[in-house]
Amino acid sequence: MRWAVAHAVADAVVHEGTACRAPTRYALVGRMVPWLRMGVAAVVLSTSGCASGRVATTTAGSPRAGSPTAARLNAVPPAAALPSTAAARLNAVPPAAALPSTVAARPSVTVANTTLDAFAQPLPGLSADERRAFFVGNAFFNDPWVTAPSSTAGRDGLGPTFNATSCAGCHFKDGRGAPPTDDDPDRVGLLVRLSVVDDVGASVPHPDYGDQLQDHAILGVPPEGTFDIAWDEVDGRYGDGTAFTLLRPRFTFRDLAFGPLGDVAAMPAISPRTAPAVFGLGLLEAVPEADIVARADPDDRDGDGISGRPNRVPDARTGAVVLGRFGWKDGRPTIEQQAAAAFLGDIGITSSLHPATNCPPAQAACRAAIDGGSPEVDDAKLARIVLYDQTLAVPAPRDVDDPAVVAGAALFAAARCDACHVPAMRSGPRSTVAVDALADQPFAPYTDVLLHDMGPGLADDRSEHDATGTEWRTAPLWGIGLIPTVNGHDRLLHDGRARGIAEAILWHGGEAEGAKERFRTMTRSERDALVAFVASR
Repeated sequence: MRWAVAHAVADAVVHEGTACRAPTRYALVGRMVPWLRMGVAAVVLSTSGCASGRVATTTAGSPRAGSPTAARLNAVPPAAALPSTAAARLNAVPPAAALPSTVAARPSVTVANTTLDAFAQPLPGLSADERRAFFVGNAFFNDPWVTAPSSTAGRDGLGPTFNATSCAGCHFKDGRGAPPTDDDPDRVGLLVRLSVVDDVGASVPHPDYGDQLQDHAILGVPPEGTFDIAWDEVDGRYGDGTAFTLLRPRFTFRDLAFGPLGDVAAMPAISPRTAPAVFGLGLLEAVPEADIVARADPDDRDGDGISGRPNRVPDARTGAVVLGRFGWKDGRPTIEQQAAAAFLGDIGITSSLHPATNCPPAQAACRAAIDGGSPEVDDAKLARIVLYDQTLAVPAPRDVDDPAVVAGAALFAAARCDACHVPAMRSGPRSTVAVDALADQPFAPYTDVLLHDMGPGLADDRSEHDATGTEWRTAPLWGIGLIPTVNGHDRLLHDGRARGIAEAILWHGGEAEGAKERFRTMTRSERDALVAFVASR
């Protein structure tokens, strides 16, 4: 029976047209291990001449409950004294006993996995058909696209200009990208958004280069150009006198195929963006809009200096103006629309949502190139990738009973980090979500999915719908401590400038200035504890 299920997955991958180039071989590897008795299949998909997509699955129950010990560091109040029952919220999702019996019995949305595949696990509780679709989506996510025309018609149409050849090219192992370095100058995982300001003050795509700079192209088409990064040092001191150094990126552009980006006086807005991790997206998509909007305080009526607000964006399917949830500035309303936009901008693949090839008027060779059909990724394949993104499980919190982590939870709340990095959310009922396993689930993303003014230090001076040039969506913190394990780096923030959690906090400004200062003026042991708590999420 287990081999029958595995063969069904392999057949599904072949029949869905995931071959990269002929000849293609699909190898299915399975072995009897103790956890197979629990009904979990191990499937390894490998292709000849392609990036492989491997999914190794483990299961675990809910995370261990946090220690009841109340942290007490210097003048920081103990957890029991924190406002709004902060200590309970931080490690918290509602206990099983407090949930309806049908919900309490459901599998957790987290998976206890700390390996290289920590971000690539399927959501517990998927049906057999959903697991099959998950594995197919995994193959689509990992396998590269090729230039048209090709014998692998289901995966041709790359470019004409592009940044990566596959989704996994930027989101390696479903994780986080980072800027190129001297040791790895060809690293893929950071792109540069471009825009100019129109007559009414809105940011619009650059007339010659479009919405982002594509640094690769197919044969016969010139790449748009490339960039170099220099890092300027910004010195500072903690409250105890300990020195620190931050890095601010400075971008220069070269090999520009269609002329300068703009003169010095009218330089277009430039916004570097690293690829974020893609697990947990289905849960954020499943949160009722009312719950997100209820947290907004655009006029700061409570006077706490924090005024998060939603981004309202056009829905490419309906034309309506709706809540934005995805992207660094909440610029896309759904996983499908985020994925379709990435297909066009990052890989040069058209879809029903974006049917026109990404070739600005100045790029004649781009417009003349042969395409891979119309659209190049059909709705069925796009749906498989969307389901894959929706059903990637969240890594379970780690070291929750460690004294430093317990102390750090109290410090996180005392510094008011949780005002934006909200610990507890809940997905909507089954009638509103795509997959049953996503319904009625408590989870801890550490984001409010709202825009916040982060001050001039992080500003990109580029608007995106309602988002201004200083506003960014609160980034989720779940899984952040596993990025070094999975992706081999610790670079954080939208452009990867921060080398680890402490530097990311120290770049906070604007609405987060108070929280940053509370962190900066902590003792070293307090700072270490707060960082340990964030890394444990």
